[in-house]
Amino acid sequence: MKYKMIDHTADLGIEVFGSTLIDLFENAAWALSDLLTDDTGNPHPLPDTSITVSGQDWPDLMVNWLRELLYLFTGKDMIVKSAKIVSLSEYTLTANVKYEPFLSYRHIIKNDIKAATYHQIIVEQAGPEWKTRIIFDV
Repeated sequence: MKYKMIDHTADLGIEVFGSTLIDLFENAAWALSDLLTDDTGNPHPLPDTSITVSGQDWPDLMVNWLRELLYLFTGKDMIVKSAKIVSLSEYTLTANVKYEPFLSYRHIIKNDIKAATYHQIIVEQAGPEWKTRIIFDV
């Protein structure tokens, strides 16, 4: 299980899981994409781009990572289909992101996510795996 929905009164909350920090950040990208759209088309080769984000600690890095991916969707009409973390430290993340253009006839919007928030954000090791809680403004 990569993520699960959690109850939140006004916004959209999820918990994401990963066996490593890299898995956690990649799974968070996958969860955001899964929450945003359904794809009704056939798979095809995807272009990619490199993204680097920074933060003051793991929670800040997670929020900035998701905000950057959300910007690709809302600002550039690009849907992230996969993210491969190239390097990760407590203050910087670099990833190779595969994307496709948003096409209204092909992609069904599931949730109108406006932002990843700092509200109740956690990034922590929970036993042998890592976990993050993220609340999205919808």
